[in-house]
Amino acid sequence: MPDWSSQEEVIIDAGIFLKLMHAMVGVYAWEWFISLPFDWEVLTGRKQFRWPLIFYFANRYLLLSAMAGILVALDSTKEINCQAIYAFNQFAGDAAVGLASINLSLRTLAIWGQNKWIKILLIVIILGHWSLILQGVLLKASWDPVANVCNITGSNNTVLAATFAYSMGFDLLVFVLNAYKLGIKRRSSSKLTKMIFKDGLIFFFIAFLANLLATIFMILNLNSIMTIIFNVPAAVASTIVATRAVRRLTNFTIQGPEMYAPSGSSSGQNMRSHSGTRGMNTSTRGGRPGAVGVHVQMETFVRAEDELVSPVNEVSLKSVDYDVEAKANSF
Repeated sequence: MPDWSSQEEVIIDAGIFLKLMHAMVGVYAWEWFISLPFDWEVLTGRKQFRWPLIFYFANRYLLLSAMAGILVALDSTKEINCQAIYAFNQFAGDAAVGLASINLSLRTLAIWGQNKWIKILLIVIILGHWSLILQGVLLKASWDPVANVCNITGSNNTVLAATFAYSMGFDLLVFVLNAYKLGIKRRSSSKLTKMIFKDGLIFFFIAFLANLLATIFMILNLNSIMTIIFNVPAAVASTIVATRAVRRLTNFTIQGPEMYAPSGSSSGQNMRSHSGTRGMNTSTRGGRPGAVGVHVQMETFVRAEDELVSPVNEVSLKSVDYDVEAKANSF
C-alpha cells in the first residue's frame, strides 16, 4: 500500500488529478454543447419560461464557470492568485451540487402534487444544505514557482465531507420519495408518469452514487489531492442528471402530450392535445335526430429529449387521479 502522505505519491496523485479534471471539463463541455438548443429556445421565448428554470440555468452556468476556473488554475504558466481562483472554484462547484439537489427536489415536489408537508420538508433540507455550502473558503492553494502550477496545500475536510454527505442524504431522500410515489402511481396510464419512472429514478441514483464516492474519499483523507479528487466528478454527474431531468420534464410539459385534471375536479377528464387531425366524422347518438357527434382521430408524436414516444391515437376522456403536469405547470 502506498504512503499517501509522501511527496512522491502526492506528485503522482497530482498528475492523475490533472488528467481527470481535463476529462471532466471535456465531458461537461460536450453535455453543455449538445443541450444548448434548449437554453436558446427558452431565452428566445420559443419555450415558456417558468421560475424553476432559474435554478436550472444557475446550475448549468455556475458549473461551467467552475470548469473554466479549473482550466485556468491547472493550465496557467504565469503566476496567478491561486487562493482566489480555487476559492471561486470551490464555491461554484459546491453551489452547483446544491442547485442540482434543488432541481431534483422541484421534480419531486411536482410528483407529489405540491403536498404541503413534502414542501416544508424539502425547504428545510435545502436551507440546511446551503448553510453548509456558504461556510466560506474551504481550500487553500498557493503558486509553486518551480513547477509553475497552483498547488492545493490544504482543505477543511470536515465541512467538505459534511456538505457532500448532506448532498448524498438529500439525494437519497428524494430518490425514496420518488420511488414510493411513482411506485404507487405506476399503474396509471399516464405517459408522463411512465417517463418519470423510467429515467427519473436512474437520475436520482446516479447523483447519490457520485456524492457517495466524493464523501468516502474526503472521509479517508489520504492526502490533500485525494481528499478532493472526486468533488468535481460528483458536481458534474449531479448537474448533468439534474438538468437532464429538468429538460425532459419541461419538453414533455410544454409540448402538452397530455393534460391531467386532479381527481375529484369538476372536469374529471384527461384530454390529450394533438398535432394534427386525421379525420372527422359525424354520427347520430341516442336516437336524437340532428344530434351531431364529433369524432376526432389523430396521431401525436411527442419528443422527449432525444426519443420519440409511440403514436397516440384517438382522444381519451379517461379520468386519472394523478396530476403531475398540472402541478409542474403551477410553479
